[in-house]
Amino acid sequence: MPKFVLAIDQGTTSTRSIIYDEQGARVGIGQREHRQIFPEQGWVEHDPNEIWDNTRLVIATAIADADVDPSTIRAIGITNQRETTVVWDKRTGEPVYNAIVWQDTRTAGAAGALGLDQAAWLERTGLLINSYPAGPKIAWILDHVDGARERAEHGELAFGTIDAWLLFKLTGQHRTDVTNASRTLLMNLDTLEWDPELCEKLRVPASMLPEICSSVDDFGTVTHHGLLEGIPVTAVLGDQQAAMFGQGCFSPGQAKCTYGTGLFLLLNTGSQKVTSANGMLSTVCYRIRGEKPVYALEGSVAVGGALIQWLRDNLGIIRIAPEVERLAQTVPDNGGVTIVPAFSGLFAPRWVPDARGIITGLTRFATKAHLARAALEATAMQVREVTDAMVADSGVELEVLRVDGGMVANELLMQLQADVLGVDVLRPVDIETTASGVAYAAGLGAGLWETLEVVASHAEAAKTWAPAMDAAKVASLVAQWNEAVARSL
Repeated sequence: MPKFVLAIDQGTTSTRSIIYDEQGARVGIGQREHRQIFPEQGWVEHDPNEIWDNTRLVIATAIADADVDPSTIRAIGITNQRETTVVWDKRTGEPVYNAIVWQDTRTAGAAGALGLDQAAWLERTGLLINSYPAGPKIAWILDHVDGARERAEHGELAFGTIDAWLLFKLTGQHRTDVTNASRTLLMNLDTLEWDPELCEKLRVPASMLPEICSSVDDFGTVTHHGLLEGIPVTAVLGDQQAAMFGQGCFSPGQAKCTYGTGLFLLLNTGSQKVTSANGMLSTVCYRIRGEKPVYALEGSVAVGGALIQWLRDNLGIIRIAPEVERLAQTVPDNGGVTIVPAFSGLFAPRWVPDARGIITGLTRFATKAHLARAALEATAMQVREVTDAMVADSGVELEVLRVDGGMVANELLMQLQADVLGVDVLRPVDIETTASGVAYAAGLGAGLWETLEVVASHAEAAKTWAPAMDAAKVASLVAQWNEAVARSL
């Protein structure tokens, strides 16, 4: 009888369920977008119940699309937008507030208000104290929802990133994995446990927190979804760590960049936790039950594909996202135009929450084609910035960059990326490595695949871009970018 693995990929703009066979091939998919809620400037929220409803729908759609008997699904893996924060009633399962999304900047003043030491927290958690991690988001909900703090202190409320929320709804268990826990400012990166002192300083009751498991582990069996009843959840990974798994980046020095709503570059540092001096984050890359954790350096950029969506939805210069490539190809360069997409401030490596997006170099000569090309160049330049910082931290020169995510279908962008980095860029056969990665992890946990080497064999490169731009032109682009960024600060 054939065996399958089901991946739940809960992202910033949509939820997908994808079914994979024993050869790692995709056989069925379901996908549905959810609302982006913007109550105030800088605030970004999602409705957790809408995400749960969509999750149930896309699971059913994927099973129908694959035309498989649900009893042949041997394991489930969950991957998710990481820092997005949900607080719910333990008894009723109802959220007390909308999910606060990782892009949200309402907690930007948390470090200053609490008087916390950045260097000490960076060493202990791998994170900077800003609006990005989940911990300050929890505290905000407790402080701004009537009665929430009192209920939390009485043990009535639960916190989770989206993985924990979906696990709770599927299995009734309150668990998360080390990759998601490492994005909260509440987990000690050395012990991989919740840190009582950090919880106290951020004013988050420890009773709210889920049990921390390895990434490949026993997360419980499904009891709240008829089609999947009794099937075990054997893997949970934050989306970027799942992409590392999907790219087969299991050796120190291997790196990948995911081009989604944001841009996320991770470098495997092995069993060695590296504390950044250049604006990078330290994080858990993955942990397999019974084994030592593997760490990574990460550069997180808030706006990648979101910039293309802005060109489409706010400016109306393209009808659909893929048009940006064809439009940008109609001009030989950016015509002097630079876009700095600091819509939520600047993330790595600069971390300036009050920076604002700008367009520089506009003249009567500039057209929408120049704006399209400038948008692609902004994406490539932001990846170059985090790459330079990561190399400075690790002392390891990047030899090749593995890429994935929806934007890597844009071949002009991939060529620009190779040009400004000066290294080859490799795109895999399956560019949606977030879903395939957590499927491989779940299959590993269920015994469908025996070793990481077998998993890595599925990460086949489909196309490679080599640097082709003149060094002087690259230097000019970098100078133009830096000048524009300076104006956005």
